[in-house]
Amino acid sequence: MNDEVSSEILEATYRALCEHGYAGLTMQRIADESSLSKGTLHYHFDTKEDLLDAFLDELIDRFESRLATETTDPRARLDAFLDATFAPPQDGGDFPVALMELKAQAPYHDAYRERFVEVDQRMRSEVARAVREGVEAGDFEDADAEEVARFVVTAINGSNVREVALDESPTETLGLIETYLDQQLGYSPEVVA
Repeated sequence: MNDEVSSEILEATYRALCEHGYAGLTMQRIADESSLSKGTLHYHFDTKEDLLDAFLDELIDRFESRLATETTDPRARLDAFLDATFAPPQDGGDFPVALMELKAQAPYHDAYRERFVEVDQRMRSEVARAVREGVEAGDFEDADAEEVARFVVTAINGSNVREVALDESPTETLGLIETYLDQQLGYSPEVVA
């Protein structure tokens, strides 16, 4: 599939998912959000699940590109990670709700679960690497990098639930993470949210 068609399908999927949620998402509604027909969508993707699997792959790629930084400074990498993670959706839409609905499907769809496991592992790896390198360089106090990473990523996942279910701003969780990092590492991130 060419990049233009792929991009249009994935952007239409994003809009339809935000508009209708997972339960109301159909190939027709995705087609309605694009200039393509339902038949064209089925030509490229056999099922809605196949399309959502590709959509999750695209989300992972976008997240990876937001994490990309050329700095080797552990503090700057940790800052970049938190900036990328807590950046508000570009369209200000209902994507947090749609993301939570997709996560709720993970127990029933192995492909979705694999994508969320991949994201979780990537996030934990990024935090652990920054912490480990910061400890080795003497920038951070001695801490278990894997434990710090697990806490930070668990808090981030909980932030999504609190945002959707309790209408709590993700900046509340960001503040807790900053306090935790200060307590564990002697470091307060300079995050612009």
